[in-house]
Amino acid sequence: MTAALEYRGVGFAYPPGGDARPAPRPALTEVDLDVAEGEILLVAGASGSGKSTLLRCANGLVPHASGGRFAGEVLAGGRSTRTHRPRDLADVVGFVHQDPEAQFVVDRVEADVAFVLENLGLPPEAMRRRVEEVLDALAIAHLRDRSPATLSGGERQRAAIAGALAAAPSVLVLDEPTSQLDPQGAEDVLGALGRLNADLGTTVLLAEHRLERGAPLADRAVVVDGGRVGAPAPPGEVLAGYPGAPAVTRLGRLLGWEPPPLTVRDARQRAGGDSDLAALVALASTAFPPRPAPGPGERLLAGTDLHIGLGGRPVLRGVSVEVARGEVVALLGRNGAGKTTLLRTLGRLLEPDRGTVDGAATAAYVPQDPNTLLFAPTVRRELLETLRLLGRPDRGEVDRWLAALGLAAVAERHPRSLSGGERQRVAVAAVAVGGAEVLLLDEPTRGMDAPSRTALERAVREHAAGGGAVVLATHDVELAARCATRAVVLGDGDVVADGPARDVLAGSLFAPRCCGWRRRS
Repeated sequence: MTAALEYRGVGFAYPPGGDARPAPRPALTEVDLDVAEGEILLVAGASGSGKSTLLRCANGLVPHASGGRFAGEVLAGGRSTRTHRPRDLADVVGFVHQDPEAQFVVDRVEADVAFVLENLGLPPEAMRRRVEEVLDALAIAHLRDRSPATLSGGERQRAAIAGALAAAPSVLVLDEPTSQLDPQGAEDVLGALGRLNADLGTTVLLAEHRLERGAPLADRAVVVDGGRVGAPAPPGEVLAGYPGAPAVTRLGRLLGWEPPPLTVRDARQRAGGDSDLAALVALASTAFPPRPAPGPGERLLAGTDLHIGLGGRPVLRGVSVEVARGEVVALLGRNGAGKTTLLRTLGRLLEPDRGTVDGAATAAYVPQDPNTLLFAPTVRRELLETLRLLGRPDRGEVDRWLAALGLAAVAERHPRSLSGGERQRVAVAAVAVGGAEVLLLDEPTRGMDAPSRTALERAVREHAAGGGAVVLATHDVELAARCATRAVVLGDGDVVADGPARDVLAGSLFAPRCCGWRRRS
């Protein structure tokens, strides 16, 4: 079968210093990989393993935009990235960055989607048709006149994907394309990718940490580990022993199924009878044990009848929410429902048009984009700078948070040299080290691998158990199931559900995989 992308002996090391990765080892080593025409290839791997670098080689961003030492060759549609720069490959390879904020060049969504088409010289009538098609495919036609700066994280992500799709490339490369999307938005995006692949034969190279979304879509998968790329194989075989595999895959592996299932549907079809069903339910109960709700704690923070309008439209409409000592509150809802606005209001970063925020507790906010917080030359200095600004000495808090979030090994690295998931953890640590009683975390698992998410969950639970509280806005319902004591669901700017996390999630169409299994069994 003809290869759409060919990696031949590819090795790469970023240049030292600046915003590039001064890694003690190469980011990629001796990569030989073929991505077949019309294939969907899933790329898995830990944060910092080299996944993003592998993807950035596909259209020449590495090494043309990054610098560094590059060995071997990558062929995209038969064109070498050594002799063709990213702009020369725009008609062949569409690329969606891990950080969608870095992809926008025009201050209006419709114009930004059309930007690549203008550069390719398409006639106006063809541009108009293409733009309408991708806006409809990703359900963002209503955003056409908005500035990307005013969009939610998930809306920006879909707009960035639309910009890549508009050129109708034969190869689409996506780095964590669903990391900020709500469950329905993620299904829409992956459904659009599946249709492009089935109807047009578009080749898709997809890096994801949330493998329960990407694995069922893929034809093959590879794991990147320490810059080395494993042999491609069917996703079930590749993920069988991978720690970040979907929950149902891990359960199937414990039952000895080979290859293990990728979806609940697969598992139900594979179950041999009532004994297998009972075993799966028991394992699911172990994976998602009931978490007793905390007793009535002191109220730390309360927003009452909050009304906020942004950009001429209402975002919060009469929202009331309380946060008590010892709670971990998961804030759920579709993209644009008002989660970020509510967090920023509780943190007193936004003044409500009407309503009040009460409570003497200190609150600290971690935004979706960690890059807005990172400016010191090392990870350790980021945390120390927080204490300096607060006028507090370091009494072991820096090392405690570095250890809690698994950052001790990169403490002397430049924060911007780290992977997206690592930068996310640094941002959380740099805010949490200040000792705020209430931590407000906006999409904190964006770009994180499974061990990183586990470290964050443990740190969140420990902060709440120590007398604080955490409110996290997330689309990661698995995270909410594992560590939240309470769930608040926002609709179009108002609260549609508020109660114990297990009750709210078990009744949802987008329940965590194992909760969904138990509910349907």
